[in-house]
Amino acid sequence: MAKNSAASFLLRFSHGAKRYFALALVLTCGGIVFSFVLPLIVGYTVDTVIGAKEPNLPPFLLKWLPQGGGELSKSLLECTLAVLLCALLSGVLTFFARVCLATGTERLTRSLRDTLFDHIQKLPFKWHTENRTGDIIQRCTQDVSMVQRFVAQQLIEIMRILLLVAVAVIIMFQLNTILAIIATAYVPVVLTYSLLFYSSVASEFLACDEAEGELMVHIQENLTGVRVVRAFGRERYELDKFDEKNEVFINRWIKLGDTLGWFFTIGDVFSSSLLLVICAVGAVLCVRGTVTLGTFLVFLSYAATLAWPVRMLGRILSEVSKTTVSIARLDEILRAEPETEKEGALRPPLDGDIVFENVSFAYGEQEVLRNVSFTIERGTTLGILGATGSGKSSLTYLLNRLFDLEPGCGRITIGGVDIRDIDRFYLRRNVGLVLQDPFLFSRTIMENIDIAARSGDLERVREKAAVAAVDEAVIAMPKQYDTLVGERGVTLSGGQKQRIAIARTLMLDAPIMIFDDSMSSLDAETDARIRKALREHARGATVILISHRISTLMLCDKIIVLEDGRIADCGTHEELISRPGLYRRVYDLQTDSGEEGEK
Repeated sequence: MAKNSAASFLLRFSHGAKRYFALALVLTCGGIVFSFVLPLIVGYTVDTVIGAKEPNLPPFLLKWLPQGGGELSKSLLECTLAVLLCALLSGVLTFFARVCLATGTERLTRSLRDTLFDHIQKLPFKWHTENRTGDIIQRCTQDVSMVQRFVAQQLIEIMRILLLVAVAVIIMFQLNTILAIIATAYVPVVLTYSLLFYSSVASEFLACDEAEGELMVHIQENLTGVRVVRAFGRERYELDKFDEKNEVFINRWIKLGDTLGWFFTIGDVFSSSLLLVICAVGAVLCVRGTVTLGTFLVFLSYAATLAWPVRMLGRILSEVSKTTVSIARLDEILRAEPETEKEGALRPPLDGDIVFENVSFAYGEQEVLRNVSFTIERGTTLGILGATGSGKSSLTYLLNRLFDLEPGCGRITIGGVDIRDIDRFYLRRNVGLVLQDPFLFSRTIMENIDIAARSGDLERVREKAAVAAVDEAVIAMPKQYDTLVGERGVTLSGGQKQRIAIARTLMLDAPIMIFDDSMSSLDAETDARIRKALREHARGATVILISHRISTLMLCDKIIVLEDGRIADCGTHEELISRPGLYRRVYDLQTDSGEEGEK
């Protein structure tokens, strides 16, 4: 990302923080003024108060300082107090400048975090499937922190350097032209050297950031999949894999550290050589009487002041490199296109027939649905059976608009209205979806069930939990509905998680409900109890049941069988078992193994 783009990125989030940054700049200028006045007072003390030479100070300073010829001890005391006052004022102004900068930085960072989180919430489901969670987390934490540190620590230094160099050069030329030329000749050399370094080190910072992202992805996947790791005894494999990624990460930073070490060392040599040359030339000029001792001390102080920011320039440029990389990674997220609604998106009743017309769909180049057409009449229950990868879940994702159909790939209508014309949020609130592997938040069971409806009604929550056959299990827990669910529901069994997810969907009272193999972890008896309760509870609702269990599907009004993304067969349970095909084969296998009918 170009530097001007990085600047515009920061300005984009500085609303509400600009006044703090402006005040910090003003206070910094004040602190610099007093820091430059201090050496002038020291030079005046040496030349005029002690050496009785003519003063060479601006009139506004002379009126506040003792004139030569008076009592020496009193004059020295007054000059000392003036030096202390300048140092104190410079320190106080710098302190308040940093307070203002810190306040502005926190406001900017808060705006950045809020915008990032809000934008990620609006990104399509497809984007989330294409980007790894660990990498997203790393960008939203480490990269945001890098921007925060730069603004809080380096931004004020950039302002100080520019002001220090400008003021120092002006004053030095007024003091002595020869020494000023020597000092300023050093600046373009170091600037060129620093810029060359900056251009070469940026790619190394990007490599380090990407290596850190890979490490974060591995840690996140290992922690969220801890039960799988333990169950299959993959601890050593995961540790070896972590060591491999960690070794890459370390080597990247070691290489970067070597580059930075050489740069900073050479920069320090330049700075030290500048002060050495000025000391040597200044001493000769002092001996010749070209400059006074006080002027030489003032000039030496300004030369040191000039050398320090130029030395810091390399360090700041290294931070700029890291920050530019972080901003580019954050901007990549913000440039991702969010889900958008058509102008005048509709909110029609969603209790009509659902029609799939010649629907085709693919994930990239992998086609999963091929010219699929069927109708689900309002208030009926449709069962879907198919092998893994046959496109069962893709049908539900399309109906819920987690993915949108491409132009020319058919259409899906509800009550005659194309779902692409329906408001997404409205559609999803009215199409309840229970997945096979439900996600539970690290909150109480009450909050997890009530998270979509947000009713706060315990009785209603218990009613839906009873339909999902989980109320008795929750009541048996010590804290009942106030029981805190572990991360991703790790403290619950698979069946309990699925039943809580079913209760959560029932809280919506949606006219369309989809159960995507959401009873796979339940025993046949509990499965039958839930299906019976659902038939009584969901009267009038259109229900889609996806399952590998014939006992779950056999009472559906209609069943479709998917094979290789196409509808291979369609009919009622009795019709499908009366003719050869996948449904009959699965039925025979399950009845032979004892999974018969509804209990």
